[in-house]
Amino acid sequence: MCIAFFTHSCKDAEHNLIPNSNTEDTDTIANNRQLPEQFKNYWYDGKAELTSYKLMQERYGEIRQGMAVTIFVTEDFLPKEQVKANSPSGKLVSVLKLNKTKKFTTGIYPYSIMTSTFNPILKKQHVLKISNSVQEWCGQVYMQLNNRNDFNIISHSYFEGEADQQITLEKTWLEDELWNLIRINPNELPTGDINLIPSFEYLRLRHKDVKAYKANAKLKKGDSLTKYDLVYPELERELIVYFNSSFPFEIEKWEETNGTQTNDSIRLKTTAHKIKRLRTDYWNMNRNEDTGLRDTLGLK
Repeated sequence: MCIAFFTHSCKDAEHNLIPNSNTEDTDTIANNRQLPEQFKNYWYDGKAELTSYKLMQERYGEIRQGMAVTIFVTEDFLPKEQVKANSPSGKLVSVLKLNKTKKFTTGIYPYSIMTSTFNPILKKQHVLKISNSVQEWCGQVYMQLNNRNDFNIISHSYFEGEADQQITLEKTWLEDELWNLIRINPNELPTGDINLIPSFEYLRLRHKDVKAYKANAKLKKGDSLTKYDLVYPELERELIVYFNSSFPFEIEKWEETNGTQTNDSIRLKTTAHKIKRLRTDYWNMNRNEDTGLRDTLGLK
């Protein structure tokens, strides 16, 4: 399926560059992307895109009400160190970064989850880096992937059997990188039967082995919304992301089912529905007088 395609930055002192051949690795020319002006005008205007969602999160066999936020922003990235560049010098890669957060409570205690993904913009390559952390009153876990010759993953957890791990995996599709790919070019989303590493959030919350699983991916375009559906038969897991069919392909909602059932065999579903979207240089909005913007986003 072909969808009409077209794509900022979190910095203390903003210096994001519109990428060009002087700052991007130019080998494997066939994998280069050509950025339309519409893409550049939207993603390199010095602002980030913030979207709040009403979250209904399944956890421990019950639905918990919470909030989710996605922050999409372009950033200058050092490919060797795999960190944000502090100055426009050296060999830089322009990336689209997604910080996706969730906050909800289970009974008396809260959960806070954040996943960060860094996708190269000018190259049709896998994500350069993913990091995920989960905090709750029992403890915290952290997992990070770095794209080197292979996927190098470190994981730290307070759970027995997951405490301190170093994992090397062959490169394949990652669920977390697909969220950015929706925003860059939905035509590049994989479809059909694929090998897919599930989201880091899922792997840690469900204590699953960190590896690729068989999955089936389907993309169905509608007049206003496009549906991207991922199914993992072995995991009894399904993720459906709904995004606008035209540029800039904003994500409106998503659904996630992980095989958890109630006593009457009803499968529980995590859902997130958009509340409000805001484009702003939020890193400059750090004064007490700026807290009203949280009300704009419907954040409590």
